[in-house]
Amino acid sequence: MSDEYDAELEELLRRKAIEQQRKALEEQQRKAELEAKKDAILRVILTPEARQRLANVKLVKPELAEAIENQLIALAQSGRIQAPITDDELKEILAQLTNQTRKDYKITIRERGWK
Repeated sequence: MSDEYDAELEELLRRKAIEQQRKALEEQQRKAELEAKKDAILRVILTPEARQRLANVKLVKPELAEAIENQLIALAQSGRIQAPITDDELKEILAQLTNQTRKDYKITIRERGWK
């Protein structure tokens, strides 16, 4: 009875593991397809220099690059920007976004009397 129970349990665990592997593989494929579509759209709306700059930004600040990519794709699909965007135009966009998110800190140093 115990051997039968163990065999059934092992079979259920094996099926569960196979199902999880299948779901993970599907998720990877879906992400790869989405990235391929994004890359194709970005190739159309950005010049090669601008794409290279965006790739460099992605290495340093992936969240910022992702947000810019999504915003550019949305604007291009709605017809609100002229394609292709040059490197200088992308620099301006990056400068505007970094100025909005940059915080200035003011440090004041008060001298104490040393005795």
